[in-house]
Amino acid sequence: MPMNDVRIAITSVLRRIFSKPPMATPVDLHHKTVIVTGTSPGSIGYETAKTLAAWGARVIVTTRSKTDACVQQLRAELQADGFPCAVEGHPLDLTHAESVETFVRWYHNSIDAPLHILLNNAGVHSDILGSWTEPHLSDDGFEIHWRTNYMGAMHLTHRLLDRLQQAGTPMEPARVVFVASHLHQKGLNSELFHPSRPYSSWLIYGQSKLGLVHGAFELQRRYAAHNVQSYVLHPGSIATNIAIKGLETNKRMQKLLQIVNPLQMLFMLSPLQGAQTQIYCATQPGLQGGRYFDRCAVATASPEADNRVVAQRLWEETQQWIDGLPTQPSAQHLATPPSATHSGATSQTAAGTA
Repeated sequence: MPMNDVRIAITSVLRRIFSKPPMATPVDLHHKTVIVTGTSPGSIGYETAKTLAAWGARVIVTTRSKTDACVQQLRAELQADGFPCAVEGHPLDLTHAESVETFVRWYHNSIDAPLHILLNNAGVHSDILGSWTEPHLSDDGFEIHWRTNYMGAMHLTHRLLDRLQQAGTPMEPARVVFVASHLHQKGLNSELFHPSRPYSSWLIYGQSKLGLVHGAFELQRRYAAHNVQSYVLHPGSIATNIAIKGLETNKRMQKLLQIVNPLQMLFMLSPLQGAQTQIYCATQPGLQGGRYFDRCAVATASPEADNRVVAQRLWEETQQWIDGLPTQPSAQHLATPPSATHSGATSQTAAGTA
């Protein structure tokens, strides 16, 4: 493990042991419509949705599967605690363009309301042990972490910008919140367009989160004047299901996890604690967008994220890719391109694509 990663891990443990995690201040969200992606029970997305609904928002949740069960569980818990139960849901798999388009059509046809807050929480890290020696590709030929965490989130955001602009006002702009990670610091701008490093799922995960930081900053630059603010954040080290993703078939690791799981709460945040920074970014009155947050406060992003030329190019190539997607359902997902590599941006001219 690189020394910088060791330093980050030690800092996280010491912070968890010796300091109390900050909590977002409750805000009246009545008459607000919110989308929270990635809300499976036990996740920070679930706790985020539950909190925002308890504060009065109409909350739309998404999961890749068992969405109805998630909605029913949220409603039951909210009702038991005496809170409003304005929770609805629809399946969404960010890895598939058709799933995003289907969700957006459903929102426009069934919800048909201005969107005040879009909280891009969903994401994957499917190789915690870092054992993959070759990229695992999506159906349309992109490395799975980049495809889901960056491309899927940006696709959804672009398709909902019209509803966000409808909701935003000069006094109270609409908000887009991206859940990134401190691991965006592993990302390099040069790898976004001309990947050259040997494949590592951890490095590509970091690239996907660097992409989100660039996307959030560029969205702010382009849409703040249109009453849409953008925020990006590190939620912290959290004891959730993603922490064991990719270990399901490793019997030795499963046995080890049974031993260490009771100890993880000594140095990892609970899902509710881990949800606080994204709740803060979504709701804190008067909060200026276009910045990176950690522990409910402004933090310093990687210097790579300061490059506006890279951010602009990434945005424009992403927009070109989205504009080229079919907006009507088809019998199959998009065909896999003739060739695809393990990283990268999103247009035909960028390395890492077909």
